[in-house]
Amino acid sequence: MHDLTSRRLYLCVGHRDDIADFLPAVLRGGVDVVQLREKDLDDDQRRVSGRVMAAICRDFGVPFIMNDSPYLAAEVGADGVHVGQEDLSVAVCRELLGPDAIVGLSTHDPDEFERALAQPTTYRSAGPIVATPTKPGRTGTGIQYALDCTLRSDQPVFVTGAVDADNVASLVRAGLGHFVVVRALTNAPDPFHAAASIRRALDEAIDAAN
Repeated sequence: MHDLTSRRLYLCVGHRDDIADFLPAVLRGGVDVVQLREKDLDDDQRRVSGRVMAAICRDFGVPFIMNDSPYLAAEVGADGVHVGQEDLSVAVCRELLGPDAIVGLSTHDPDEFERALAQPTTYRSAGPIVATPTKPGRTGTGIQYALDCTLRSDQPVFVTGAVDADNVASLVRAGLGHFVVVRALTNAPDPFHAAASIRRALDEAIDAAN
């Protein structure tokens, strides 16, 4: 079974025409979990992107996760699926993908997290800790919510919401340890150096905390 405890820098990225260059760059920079999060393309296009990304991640020994659909995850050879509160249940994903697959679940408030604790996930996510355009219409949860989730969870809790090289160390000092990054990498003019900067700040803060 996959254990993501030692994996701390999780990229969510949509379809990109340059994915064959972008993805290896951020993986070399220190990203150690990848999710294809694509809400706008049809399943055929998601399959194409998913297969390309799964192969690249496999070469780097990094888990690759599909968003929303365990069916697509199985088709493209992903290591698992990430679902939200309105998607197929964790139990159904686990039944479809098996006991060794990664199954992640988004949570945005204490009641959702409470329910998540009883579900057969591999990891949970908490946030966004601040409002972000990748989650339109959703207000920020604040850091305390993510910290409470982290303290209560026996599995990694990946924090979402505008994580970057400038704030990741302060988030570690607050007690957090696993992070989802989107725009700080997807909008970066130099994806390798952006990933390496976040990874360096994250690792240095983790080392200082231990």
